[in-house]
Amino acid sequence: MHVGELLKTGGIAEWLNGLEYVPQRLKNLNEINKLLAHLPWLITKERIQKLVKTGENNRSLPEPVHAVVLLAHYHALASFVFGSGINPKRDPEISSGFSNFGIVDSLSELEALMERIKRLQEEREDEEASQEEMSTRFEKEKKEKFEDDMIITSDVSRYIEYPGFGYEDFARRGEEHLPIFRAQDYTWKNHGFSLVNRLFSDIEHLLDEKFRMVYSLTYNTTATHEDVDTSMLRRALFNYVHSMFGIRYDDYDYGEVNELLERSLKVYIKTVTCYPERTTKHMYDSYWRQFKHSEKVHVNLLLMVARMQVELLYALRAITQHLT
Repeated sequence: MHVGELLKTGGIAEWLNGLEYVPQRLKNLNEINKLLAHLPWLITKERIQKLVKTGENNRSLPEPVHAVVLLAHYHALASFVFGSGINPKRDPEISSGFSNFGIVDSLSELEALMERIKRLQEEREDEEASQEEMSTRFEKEKKEKFEDDMIITSDVSRYIEYPGFGYEDFARRGEEHLPIFRAQDYTWKNHGFSLVNRLFSDIEHLLDEKFRMVYSLTYNTTATHEDVDTSMLRRALFNYVHSMFGIRYDDYDYGEVNELLERSLKVYIKTVTCYPERTTKHMYDSYWRQFKHSEKVHVNLLLMVARMQVELLYALRAITQHLT
């Protein structure tokens, strides 16, 4: 499909032979591309400076910003496609078919989730956790590990310089003083939006609309329950993705993530977000078994936007630091 699209839009056929056939100005994006896709916290102003100042191939800042937006969008789409397209032939109303025992079991899981949402909403009204406690809970979330499946790769080696390069847990065992990205220090609303507006005008409104629409989208339902405020659940999904990439919200109680997201859902989220090609039908079917397929697609929309925002925040922050 991508070969066809490249040629249809006037791309040079020779580029398809491998990275060495691609113009240097595009090849220079390879480093930023792999970091955005896997280790975005390693994108620094020095890497941006290197990208901008490349000898005879000097490029203005709007070009790197445009490239970053395209790359981040594409990586996020990979998560959505693998997460939602793994089992296209299913009843649109119910995510999976089960035996009577399975239905009873998944119903009890649903009721337990509803009880946890209700309890957390009541607790939030009564008292808030201290900053120290919330910091401890964030540390616990970002250090959580799951067993990884074997990596399955397609035959695209001619386009890959570092075939073993991939996501690594932000909080690796034994490391201290990790560079936590405090969300309030650099936000899309207060910093990223204005930077994109300055360097690549018009696209910032499209991005902002995408973020707000997906984040606020809700049917006010959870499976068979209606008139449900799902905002707490949506925020847990969004913030869990950000925590895996070292982004922390000081005003958020990460204890809610453990309360609201069951282990099978966490495994699914981490796989779809960090290793989308490893996503399986079993992972999809194993969480929220009474939820509609459309509700699970909404989960994938949230994961897609959360991942895209992670990449943009790290890259745009580095560009801002380069400018200042």
